[in-house]
Amino acid sequence: MQENKFRYIDREKSWLAFNARVLQEAADETVPLLERLRFLGIFSNNLDEFFRVRFAAVRRLSLSGQSGEKLLGGISAQQLVKDITEIVIKQQAESLKILQIIENKLKEENIIIVDETEVLPEHVEFIKNFFIQKVSPELVTIILNDLAEFPLLKDTAGYLAIRLVMKPEEKSKLLGLVKPKKDIRYALIEIPKTINRVVVLPSIEDKQYVMLLDDVIRYNLESIFNIFDYESISSHMIKITRDAQLDIDSDMSKSMMQKIATSVKDRRVGEPVRFVYDKTIEKDTLEFFLTRMGIDASDSIIPGGRYHNRRDYMDFPNLGRYDLLYKQNTALPVPDLSLDGSILNKIAQKDYLVYAPYQTFAYLIKFLREAALDPKVTTIKITLYRLANNSQIISSLINAAKNGKKVTVQIELQARFDEASNISYAEQLQTEGVHLIFGVKGLKVHSKICYVERIENSKIKRYGFISTGNFNESTARFYTDVTLFTSHQKILKDMSKVFDFFDINYRLYPYKHLIVSPHYTRTKIAKLIDREIFNAQLGKPTYIDLKMNSLSDFLMIDKLYQASNAGVKIRLQIRGICSLIPKIKGMSENIEAISIVDNYLEHARIFIFCNNNDTEVFISSADFMTRNLDGRVEVTCPIYDESIKKQLIDTFEVGWKGNVKARLHSEKLDNLYRERKANEPIFRAQQETYNYFNTITKNS
Repeated sequence: MQENKFRYIDREKSWLAFNARVLQEAADETVPLLERLRFLGIFSNNLDEFFRVRFAAVRRLSLSGQSGEKLLGGISAQQLVKDITEIVIKQQAESLKILQIIENKLKEENIIIVDETEVLPEHVEFIKNFFIQKVSPELVTIILNDLAEFPLLKDTAGYLAIRLVMKPEEKSKLLGLVKPKKDIRYALIEIPKTINRVVVLPSIEDKQYVMLLDDVIRYNLESIFNIFDYESISSHMIKITRDAQLDIDSDMSKSMMQKIATSVKDRRVGEPVRFVYDKTIEKDTLEFFLTRMGIDASDSIIPGGRYHNRRDYMDFPNLGRYDLLYKQNTALPVPDLSLDGSILNKIAQKDYLVYAPYQTFAYLIKFLREAALDPKVTTIKITLYRLANNSQIISSLINAAKNGKKVTVQIELQARFDEASNISYAEQLQTEGVHLIFGVKGLKVHSKICYVERIENSKIKRYGFISTGNFNESTARFYTDVTLFTSHQKILKDMSKVFDFFDINYRLYPYKHLIVSPHYTRTKIAKLIDREIFNAQLGKPTYIDLKMNSLSDFLMIDKLYQASNAGVKIRLQIRGICSLIPKIKGMSENIEAISIVDNYLEHARIFIFCNNNDTEVFISSADFMTRNLDGRVEVTCPIYDESIKKQLIDTFEVGWKGNVKARLHSEKLDNLYRERKANEPIFRAQQETYNYFNTITKNS
């Protein structure tokens, strides 16, 4: 067996390569201009979360004195911290170049982003009034020099570091001091998050103008600091990223909800893991802030541009310029599944698949609303991970409880960065009499399942749905996920055992159809791969097609290498992290791996096994990551309906044929686009997937 460092790609570097693919979309001239700007926002937002979670974890390991080479696949934590910092600095520099190009292109489209030095006379009154009425009441401004304790900087906020050079006192002048010592004051202005970062200014003739909130504040610095007698003032943006790891209290007297709530509050004082600053900042100002904040060379100090928190570009206003955005496809209906009639009656007859956002997510809401009102429905059980603001899922469940249904909700309080929101929803549900379950100690519940019991002919009949993604109507507009609606009684009996496990988790439940982590997924998937290996050795047809977000578990990768060496053809569509190295002679020569990054976020997990041409297809909430296989409750479901099985196989093939947005995974992490053959027509996988379902709809 080859050494680790030659068998796997480090997962953190692979993730950074994924974010580089997002940056490629921002750089791609075929992508509409405002979409390019939003991709820059996604890139920035992704990087923030990476530092708060993944980099923070590596840094913790580095500071512990352990090398972590076995855990990290052959690289020490100390070296990885250095490598990540170097990669990020290069990516940040590249993103700034791309931003400049986009701004120039926007100017050609008569969309002009102005800063405080470029304000036109026609805009002066608007900007001053906007500042006085909207911005000034929201500002937090702190003079820092005489403070005994430096204020706590929030890791989701942007700040302007202010440097005031005061005028020499009259006494110094009278004494004839030629060069009196400069009195420098430092201040901090928190950029309000309650106001949209991009301020739309009045149009002039055919030109549209926007200004970042930072520059609105800069333009009004004189008004903010008018009580100070200064000779010069400057401002530079800074931001800090903190370790977002939750440290859960072990106090047995506290409820899980109390523990998570306390831990979320404590997160705001987490250790700094990244400090980003405007690289034009004065040396003394930078030293002042680094010293007072206790940040040294062991932390990741990143020089950046004039603006940070570019994630706010995700909400850049469209300015009515729909020609600079992707044309939005209307979510399609599922043939023979009306939103007007009874969805339960339809599911009683056959299984249905919803592939969002190509098909409408509204079916999930319809299912729950109908179950909430149906007098024959007695029980509803559901797992919740990430939810939309003003969630219709929550309102439907509360409605069900008010109608006398026995409603059980397993809500994951440790869903990263959604903890506070989920606690709020949990309190709402609890108030309305919904039975809450807060998971299993030591395990996150990441499964996406809903189970309903209905009395029919004096007997219990089960209905439900299983999904690859969150029950979130907001993200369902741009995350690709599949949901199976079923009344298959044996599958649903297994599903009821998952909920039993939440209640009594010291028992090991046998499942005949579902594959459930943490007890069975690893071994079952390994057996499915072993069967393909066995068939290959017998000369029978064999292949494995896998679509998922991330592949980083070393044991699972080794099993795929073993299959490759046995002659099994393996095709991987891995959107994010891919620690497997494809196309290496003697190790993975039969494995091909691509990543599709486009208008939608690829999020579905679909597993296809040849099984000697008696194909088996599964959908899952789990990626092939150690945490999903061993540290979470995940559900993988077999697809028994032949028409649905065909749809999933067909859509995998559509994705595989992509030759526009598909990049090749490789050990070089160079994100090369799949080469299009001479005279080969453009095949954009996501648009072609929509066309596939549109054709099915028209032919139904």
